[in-house]
Amino acid sequence: MRFRLTPRETSFYDMFAASADNIVTGSKLLMELLGADTPARAEIAERMRAAEHAGDDATHAIFHQLNSSFITPFDREDIYSLASSLDDIMDFMEEAVDLVVLYNVEELPKGVDQQIEVLARAAELTAEAMPHLRTMDNLTEYWIEVNRLENQADQIHRKLLAHLFNGKYDAMDVLKLKQIVDVLEEAADAFEHVANTVETIAVKES
Repeated sequence: MRFRLTPRETSFYDMFAASADNIVTGSKLLMELLGADTPARAEIAERMRAAEHAGDDATHAIFHQLNSSFITPFDREDIYSLASSLDDIMDFMEEAVDLVVLYNVEELPKGVDQQIEVLARAAELTAEAMPHLRTMDNLTEYWIEVNRLENQADQIHRKLLAHLFNGKYDAMDVLKLKQIVDVLEEAADAFEHVANTVETIAVKES
């Protein structure tokens, strides 16, 4: 760890942790969506929308703190990148739930549950990792595992696409379902972006 003579703004750590905890909330709502009927899905979408708004507020708070802080705990561009990637995760999860409701999808294709399970695990790991930004300790396993999960998500996504294009689905249904599984894949990519940013920060601070 580099020795610093000047004090650093430490509230960023708490804000990143809060943002990651909110993502865990979002991932749990995705899990709820799997077994929910149509009326329940609408209610879940409302709660997800509220969580997404909370995520936006957390991101804006980080940006405000960044703009008003003379000394930051690590590079400003990395703070911005980390906050933005965390925000992207919530955006993609909220979009997926919203699409399920808007398209009135009665049954999600087999494999979506695996996508969501991967996202839920990545959310847990991310929330566990954020407090370690204070010391930069015990983070290596985090970014390695999230990258492994993202590779797993890629495989699930490819299998889902093959399933959707096997000729058993109506063309319009294929378009709707593909958009949903693509957005869930983007959420997995965003988790990887967070992990890669954390790795970059840790390397710079070592």
